[in-house]
Amino acid sequence: MLSVRVIFDPTQISRPTAIALGNFDGVHVGHRRVIAPILPISLRDRHPNLTSSVVSFSPHPQEFFSQRSRSLLAPFDEKVALLESLGVEQLVLLPFDAELAKLTAAEFIQHILIDSLQVELISVGFDFHFGQKRQGNISDLQNIWGDRLTVIPEQTMGFGDLDQPPVRISSSNIRTALAQGEIDLANSLLGRPYNLVGRVVQGKQLGRTIGFPTANLELPTQKCLPRDGVYAIQAMINPDAATQSPAQVLGVMNIGLRPTVDGDQRSVEVHLFDWQGDLYDQELSVNLIRFIRPERKFDSLDALKAQIQSDCQTARNYKILI
Repeated sequence: MLSVRVIFDPTQISRPTAIALGNFDGVHVGHRRVIAPILPISLRDRHPNLTSSVVSFSPHPQEFFSQRSRSLLAPFDEKVALLESLGVEQLVLLPFDAELAKLTAAEFIQHILIDSLQVELISVGFDFHFGQKRQGNISDLQNIWGDRLTVIPEQTMGFGDLDQPPVRISSSNIRTALAQGEIDLANSLLGRPYNLVGRVVQGKQLGRTIGFPTANLELPTQKCLPRDGVYAIQAMINPDAATQSPAQVLGVMNIGLRPTVDGDQRSVEVHLFDWQGDLYDQELSVNLIRFIRPERKFDSLDALKAQIQSDCQTARNYKILI
């Protein structure tokens, strides 16, 4: 599979294009349905000359207007990897600045979509808006592109309980599920396990003293973290880190302040089952499988150790579900 090209300079865009337009944070099930019509596999028979392109904004418009950093389900590198796995050929990042923000809908269509991107096919979600004060809508795109515009309707997902309405597939609902520890729901809406990818850094090594050595993950600052607590996880270990180990290892992860040992800052610590090796400075990828319990303070290290043993057994019991 060819690597997705990341374009910041509009002069480097491969044109003409078929585009999926939006922010696509998390590249969840709904996003993938918007992206599907412009993938090479969808274009090869009728539009082989078009470059499969995702067009997004940097920074997110909400960040620009609020001047506050926004947590992301998939920070930049993760988002690029997800788009690449789908087969997208180029990711065009439009600089969302004061100049872009004041473009009217008509100016956005003419200057960005027609002149710069030479768009011939477009796919968007049903609620997509654009231009100054979000004045542009689906009808404006329909007037130009007609049946070359694909509009994906609202996407929902049912979960077998007839008394509960289907859940809308959205980044905000995934964030809410993560904040509540509802990992099954978040993973279902994503269409994959929620993933934390970070570098293993030196910690205080307190876990070793009670028989549970941990890998401390340094994550991108914008990564959206789930609620504090203990999770059953599945880690993917870089084969360069320990060539004799399996690629996938089960374990438990704690997110939080470690109140029992008077922790003073939030940390992400992973304990791997049946595995030994040096992971320092290696990249570790962790899939969240299930929320086990909230973080709490224990009266002693012995009580903490007993609880960790129980957490590990709980996590091992999920193995059949992974």
